Amino acid sequence: MSAIRLLVLGAVRDRGRAHGYQIRGDLEFRTRQGLRQPAGSNPGSLYHALRQLAEQGLLRAHERAPSTAGGPPRTEYETTAEGEREFLRLLRHALTAVDEKPDVLTAGIGFLADLTRAEAIRLLHERLDALRDRHREPAAPRTPEAPTGPWGHLDEIARLRAYSTDADARWTRELIARLESGAYTMAGEGEGGAAPRG
Repeated sequence: MSAIRLLVLGAVRDRGRAHGYQIRGDLEFRTRQGLRQPAGSNPGSLYHALRQLAEQGLLRAHERAPSTAGGPPRTEYETTAEGEREFLRLLRHALTAVDEKPDVLTAGIGFLADLTRAEAIRLLHERLDALRDRHREPAAPRTPEAPTGPWGHLDEIARLRAYSTDADARWTRELIARLESGAYTMAGEGEGGAAPRG
């Protein structure tokens, strides 16, 4: 999955209607907040993504008149009903998939409040289940008593994966606890909460 697809759809959705320069600014802001710059978020790729999403019927393009200051005309975009469904599908996938690149999860976290509290908690429990399944996979790291296995130093890959999985599971459990205790304003929870859609 491409994080840029989720980010662009989410940024347009949040604004209601936006042009590429605004979306680029939103993505740059998210990058400054700690989100890794996802592949394809440079200006050329961003405008390509906007046009492609419009061609796929996920965004609706609105041509605007040229700027009175002499600039080129800007195309504004808004999400379509199909774009709304795709945004939510990508968001749900980002929060539950454990084998995606880190920028997919961080993109999903950026739109976490667009879900209801109950759905976010349910999806995070699905993530925990997937992480437990990952721990059951073969080629688990060796114990301290038997630090090397049949692959020598390549066993460190399994060890790294196990430690990463443990850290991901701990963070997921803590986020679930924060959400269950009322942290953050989620969709449908009044002023400041993301509007429930789709």
